[in-house]
Amino acid sequence: MKCILSFVFLLQIFTVNAQGIIGSKKAINPYQYKIHAYHQYQKSAVASAHPLASMVGAYMLGNGGNAFDAAIATQLTLAVVYPGAGNIGGGGFMVARTTIGKTISLDYRETAPAAASRDMYLDEKGNAQNNLSQNGHLASGVPGTIAGLFATMPYAKLSFKQLIQPAIDLAQNGFCITKNEADKLSERQESFKKYNTRPNALMKQLWKEGDTLFQKDLAKTLVLIRDKGAKGFYEGETAKLIVEEMQRGNGLITLDDLKNYKTKQRVPISFNYKGYTVVTMPPPSSGGILIQQMLKMVENRPLPGYGFETIKSVQLMTEVERRAFADRAEHMGDPDFWKVPQSTLVSNAYLQKRMLDYDSTKAGKSADLKAGAIESTETTHISILDQYGNMVSVTTTLNGSYGSKTVVGGAGFLLNNEMDDFSTKPGVQNMYGAVGGEANAIAPNKRMLSSMTPTLVLKGKQPFMVVGTPGGTTIPTSVFQIIVDIIDFKMKPLDAVRLPRFHHQWIPDELLIEKDFSMEVKTQLEQMGYKVRQYGIAGYEGSIGRVELLQKLNGKIEAVADSRGDDTVVGY
Repeated sequence: MKCILSFVFLLQIFTVNAQGIIGSKKAINPYQYKIHAYHQYQKSAVASAHPLASMVGAYMLGNGGNAFDAAIATQLTLAVVYPGAGNIGGGGFMVARTTIGKTISLDYRETAPAAASRDMYLDEKGNAQNNLSQNGHLASGVPGTIAGLFATMPYAKLSFKQLIQPAIDLAQNGFCITKNEADKLSERQESFKKYNTRPNALMKQLWKEGDTLFQKDLAKTLVLIRDKGAKGFYEGETAKLIVEEMQRGNGLITLDDLKNYKTKQRVPISFNYKGYTVVTMPPPSSGGILIQQMLKMVENRPLPGYGFETIKSVQLMTEVERRAFADRAEHMGDPDFWKVPQSTLVSNAYLQKRMLDYDSTKAGKSADLKAGAIESTETTHISILDQYGNMVSVTTTLNGSYGSKTVVGGAGFLLNNEMDDFSTKPGVQNMYGAVGGEANAIAPNKRMLSSMTPTLVLKGKQPFMVVGTPGGTTIPTSVFQIIVDIIDFKMKPLDAVRLPRFHHQWIPDELLIEKDFSMEVKTQLEQMGYKVRQYGIAGYEGSIGRVELLQKLNGKIEAVADSRGDDTVVGY
């Protein structure tokens, strides 16, 4: 069948009233689909990184499911149609709120294998070998995604077999790939050849827009999970294939590592910001603490009067970001292995002290700014609101684009390169430029520090906003800016997502801006002493994040998917 792909920025609603699902002309056609970046819906909406995944999630919402059903089905579909970040070989976090007001935080972050050790990526001279932590078998932590999906099931209404079947059908029968996916797959071919021990469906000399991607091995793995539950991944045939892949490539994951993996329930971070309640992810994600710190550091300053991305607002927010990331490097890690001083880091007294040396007339210097004294990330995001009042924000990851670049032979899915999110050596930057120390050192069964920041915002105890984004260390600053844009600058959701963003993370000491950022403000920042690096200049390509934003206001859901990718909203 000929593939027809097109981009539609503002289009009428996709009607979820089909008799069947994948393959049905009345339902979701994997050979002919469109990209919807913005729409308003009356009842429910899904925003994700790929149109087919959003369509599957919305299908579940329209056929007896709730936001949790949609979250499970969307994640499974992303594992098929968005292999660069969607996954069953990685991990993630979920922050959610049920219709009765219960808040939930699930941690299905990857863990270090039992055989991992603190200095495993150092050579005989003590130098960090980042190539080993970022590519190939040794870079992979124990996957958590499948465990996380089954931990979500108590809140769902449909059967897991219903939720996984679209992913199975897409893997088995194929789907047309977008230009973005074709380009990325083509760019990674040398890496796939280098880091794989068996042929796989992603390996091809050149991919083109409209090509059909068939993933027969992945379909078999998904069938095992459908029929045997979590044991279909963590035990039996799939586990055996993972371990055999590890043995061929000198990786560390064992059968015991897989069998012993467990999702953890965490207590969500919840705080007030200017009359709104923000609910977000606690450690081992740094994201929740970071956005609480950043929002609280600007809360009592005249930010609304400064205006969106003026020299005053950007300079203030940049310095706030710098201070928060300095604390991240020193104080944050897996709370089961390191005492994270969370209450102190977000206290008013501490944050006021952090801003005592703030100077609105010049650039700060990261070399002179350390973490505060304490006494005593390729990723993908899904935002969902349903007609019952459930809110779900999920961020999952393989870490780098296509993770470790290693596909499990015979099982058809990519493994993560999440071990690079540990501190391989104090002071050494990871692939996102982040540094760390003892708090995030490698240890057996430990969860590596993350930047993922799935977030909910309530207004008067009612759903107001579901937001999140991929982007490594730019995730918390992007979520911070979106919340400020909506609450302080009174921006429309569409503008908040589409307009350029900026980012500072302490080290490296540079301010990153997007290509459409104001040149006047850029010049003013440089005159104040900032080193500014801009996407689209001197061959430096890229963007900051891909925000998925749902805002509920006046009884309607305004849904925005980020036009920086193939992201799509679907609802009814």
